[in-house]
Amino acid sequence: MSEIQSTVKSYVLEEFLPGESPDAMDNSTPLISSGILDSLSTIKLVSFLEEQFNVQFEAHEISRENLDTLDLIAATVESKRHG
Repeated sequence: MSEIQSTVKSYVLEEFLPGESPDAMDNSTPLISSGILDSLSTIKLVSFLEEQFNVQFEAHEISRENLDTLDLIAATVESKRHG
């Protein structure tokens, strides 16, 4: 698990799934499509990502295609860091 995935997993578990076992969530667990994240919590996640990893999201990038799993989040953040 990358630093990004690990950091985001900890944040999601703490903020949106308190008390949930870390083993219940892996890199491919759907966050948006499963209902773990709703629109408000997705915006909170994006704010966290922008602050934590010093990246900026455009409105069209805040989507299930970019943010539904830890793998997608890590890939999106990496591409923004190196883009």
